[in-house]
Amino acid sequence: MDDLKQKYLSAIADAGDEATLEELRLQAVGKKGEVSLRMRALGKMSPEERQVAGPALNALKDEINSALAAKKSALADAALDERLRTEWLDVTLPGRGDRHGTIHPVSQVSEEIAAIFANLGFAVAEGPQIETDWYNFDSLNIPPHHPARQEFDTFYMHRDAGDDRPPHVLRTHTSPVQTRAMEKQGAPIRVIAPGRVYRSDYDQTHTPMFHQVEGLAIDRDISMANLKWVLEEFFAAFFEIDGIKTRFRASHFPFTEPSAEVDIQCSWVDGQLKIGEGDDWMEVLGSGMVHPNVLQAAGVNPDEWQGFAFGMGIDRLAMLKYGIPDLRAFFDSDLRWLRHYGFASLDVPTLHGGLSR
Repeated sequence: MDDLKQKYLSAIADAGDEATLEELRLQAVGKKGEVSLRMRALGKMSPEERQVAGPALNALKDEINSALAAKKSALADAALDERLRTEWLDVTLPGRGDRHGTIHPVSQVSEEIAAIFANLGFAVAEGPQIETDWYNFDSLNIPPHHPARQEFDTFYMHRDAGDDRPPHVLRTHTSPVQTRAMEKQGAPIRVIAPGRVYRSDYDQTHTPMFHQVEGLAIDRDISMANLKWVLEEFFAAFFEIDGIKTRFRASHFPFTEPSAEVDIQCSWVDGQLKIGEGDDWMEVLGSGMVHPNVLQAAGVNPDEWQGFAFGMGIDRLAMLKYGIPDLRAFFDSDLRWLRHYGFASLDVPTLHGGLSR
């Protein structure tokens, strides 16, 4: 017993780091350690032998554990002393300022879009996010059999039994704002309608709640040529690249006729998207000349007035401009993610008043 005690107490005293100390603990008092094995052998001894060996083994175990704890504390103290000796702090250096409040990419891009279109003569119009079925669909020439009106694409509001009010939905686009703006202001009119919209979809490129901006211009002699010029001016200002080429492809939307998908020039170099150069094209929005039925539903005479409309995703524009790969990151990330992409608090006025921080 004395040999075992001397063996481990000497080894513990000579241990130079915590890894060696832990190895000694396992060898001595671990489940398969020498002291533990001897304690298990007590059952094979006679009562007289146990009366002698039992207290001695317990005392040895306690002494080894005490030596281990003391050595561990001594090693920690030595490590701290070494850090204090080698590390230093210059208290005369200026402190790090706290960065409170970070503008979200969607908010920043919304402000950028509004500022660009304001320079082009467009006002900002807003409307409710809970819309009637009529404003969201019927006024926009979307018939009852259209797929967008099915419950698997649209969030319909719950209605109690006996509720005779018109059906209400979470708006699927900001186009209803265009109808409301024409009802209120009439023609001529130039507005954009940024805001939240909702659809039953969720994956890497779709979320149940996202953001759109739609534009509307109504006058007596507006044409697709005016639409093309406005969009090209917007792309040049937003992406800060002059001469971005656009491509209009024939499409179909119930609320415009003719309708067109709009692509912008781009290229992929080593997996990186570059806007405004190359031989590839990327779809960014839908557009067209406002359908006469939409004008008539808003109280505007289609025999006297005509115009164009367009709609694009604010979230997607932010992804393209700032290289953000996953739409879902807009809604489940923290300040570190925002700062990674360079979004910081801005001391500038916002659309809704006050400072953007």
